[in-house]
Formats: sequence, C-alpha cells, structure tokens
Amino acid sequence: MMAERNASMAISARGLCRCFGTRAAVHDVNLELRRGEVLGFLGPNGAGKTTIMRMLTGNLTPSSGTVEICGIDLLGKPREAKACIGYLPEIPPLYRELTVNEYLRFAARLHRVHSAKIHSALAKVTQRCGLSSTGDRLIGSLSKGYQQRVGIAQAIIHDPEVIILDEPTAGLDPNQIREIRTLIRDLAAERSVILSTHILSEVDNVCDRVQIVHEGRTVLDEYMERLKQKGTNLEESFAHFTKNHATS
Repeated sequence: MMAERNASMAISARGLCRCFGTRAAVHDVNLELRRGEVLGFLGPNGAGKTTIMRMLTGNLTPSSGTVEICGIDLLGKPREAKACIGYLPEIPPLYRELTVNEYLRFAARLHRVHSAKIHSALAKVTQRCGLSSTGDRLIGSLSKGYQQRVGIAQAIIHDPEVIILDEPTAGLDPNQIREIRTLIRDLAAERSVILSTHILSEVDNVCDRVQIVHEGRTVLDEYMERLKQKGTNLEESFAHFTKNHATS
C-alpha cells in the first residue's frame, strides 16, 4: 500500500521546517501533490509560501524534513529530482537582452535537454505557450503578459512532470490574466501543478485542492469540491484561517 501511495504522489513533503538564525519561518509543514492534480497554495504575505516552494524545488535546504519528487529523494538525489520539476518564481528569470528563442534554447541546455531534441522542444513549447510568432523578438520588448509566457515556457521546456508557479499572473491586466489561466488549465491536463497566488478566484477557477499556510504552518488542506459542498466560500475561509496576521 505504501508503494502504491508513493507512486501516486508527484510531491511528498514531510515535516518541513526552516529556520533563519533563531527565527523559525516554517514549522512542521506536510505537503502532498498527487499526479494530475492542481494545488492552490495560499497564504498572506510573510506566511512562508515562498520559503516552502524554494525547499520543494531544491533552491533552499530544509532545516529538517524530507521532500520526494516523483518518488525521488530531493536531498539524496537532487539532480534526478530537479529534472522532474519546472519552476516559475515570482520574478521570472529572464534575460531581456536575448530573443525569445535564444533564451529558451539556453534554458533547454540548463535543463539538460539533449542537443538533438532542443529544436523540437523549442517548437513544442513556443506553440504551447503562444510564442510561435515572437521567437525573434527581444524579451525586453515584450509585454508583461508575454514575458510571463516566456517564463512559463522555460519552466516546461524539459517536459517536467511537476510544475510550480509562484504568482504567475502578478501585475497582469484582466485579459492577460485570462490568457495565463487558460494556459495553466492546458498544462494541468497533462501535469501536476502547484499554483501560488493571492488571487482567490484563480484557485476557484483552476485548482482541485487548496492548502493555506499561516505563520509557517498549514491551517487548511481541503478539496475545492468539498468546500463547495459545505457551502464554504474560499474568501471567507482564507480570512478565517489567516486573521490577525502580521505582514512582512
């Protein structure tokens, strides 16, 4: 049974803690992402979301706890585990002086895509992200919405099983938000996704399950369908579980 459970998990994190000096930013957090699931990851500013995502992606070592990505121990086999992850941080890691295609070829090499497969990977990801007509344009000349598309493209060019998106629609106008939401739904049809956002309607529209953290601890972990069956409003739940929070 345990082997079957692990096989169904895209991410399994247990007992995650992270201290910065004497301050504990994350306290004993468990997080599971099932294969084919979209998890909305919520919390007020300073709740520990970004710290947790950095630990899940191998960019920050936990003070204690374990992380498995598709059954691979992230701390024990970081290269193999990270190959399963596509990550879009809140500030996309873009080189504005490169063209879209130059940058994505560079990202493909960083993700160890075989040189013989880079051309086909580039064609696939630019088509998927709506970038086919912008390949020769400088990233710095693109709108914020298209820059977000490039950020998502670099996260998926190696065809990862797990995608982690941190505020992918921050700073976008309503039309751009709608376009990125559609793209996320499209990606979620084939992959497991963690979506961190402050926009609760995105979670309502896109996610299967929601996990809320507050002051470095999980305060809610529930399926969206169950919340709706209970007649529970996500905005009210968020306010209830994170009230009196201190921003940072």
